[in-house]
Amino acid sequence: MNPCADAMLLELVPPSRIAAISHYSQAADSTSIPLDVARRFRGNNGTAEEVIGMKPDLVIASSFTAPSTREAFARAGLKVLYIGIPPSIDASKAQVTELAAAVGAPAKGAALNARIDSAVAAARWQGPAAPTLLWIGGNLVTGGKTLLDDMLGHAGFSNQAAHYGLTHTAHLPMERVIADPPRVMLAPEGAGHDSDSRAAILRKRAIAETGLPVTQAQFPRQLVNCGGPVIPAAMQRLAAIRRSVP
Repeated sequence: MNPCADAMLLELVPPSRIAAISHYSQAADSTSIPLDVARRFRGNNGTAEEVIGMKPDLVIASSFTAPSTREAFARAGLKVLYIGIPPSIDASKAQVTELAAAVGAPAKGAALNARIDSAVAAARWQGPAAPTLLWIGGNLVTGGKTLLDDMLGHAGFSNQAAHYGLTHTAHLPMERVIADPPRVMLAPEGAGHDSDSRAAILRKRAIAETGLPVTQAQFPRQLVNCGGPVIPAAMQRLAAIRRSVP
């Protein structure tokens, strides 16, 4: 029921053990795994009736699951692992370890965490940090106290949204950006709704017309949703962008 668990499960167990994945993993603007892979599996819409009807050995759900759904699972006698949103790389690795233990694949969990460590080490930047805004989509940015914030820091960026005082995911008006601009802007251009595209066009126009020295680069939407196996690809992309910033 959790799209980030989907990404981890694909690394930890064979496909035959996955009874269903979240419907979010089968949508272009919310998946963290390739769509062609996601669509090989049965999807679920996260309703208690649907999940209970599958009679799974283990349900992996979000920590934000409604109390009524939790109660229904308990009455049905289902074993459920609730996982939250990790606020850091270390917290994401701990989540990998927890899930790997729950599915009986601790060695694969350790191997995934080793890949994460290697990617973080390879992307580590030794020079000054570049003030950066990472747009999630539309006018939403990632602020402080998030996994993305932690990854930005390791790759040689300082989170401009945190500088503005924003935490987690927050709305940011373009006027604030123009008044106190970052050095870099990252956005998932071309991978979202029409409103996302309009916001990206307006940002580019505003930057061009004001002549601000802002480097703009694409950071795919699939890299902003989850941790676990997404972290190595995200760190590789961030490192490449950081090397391109004068």
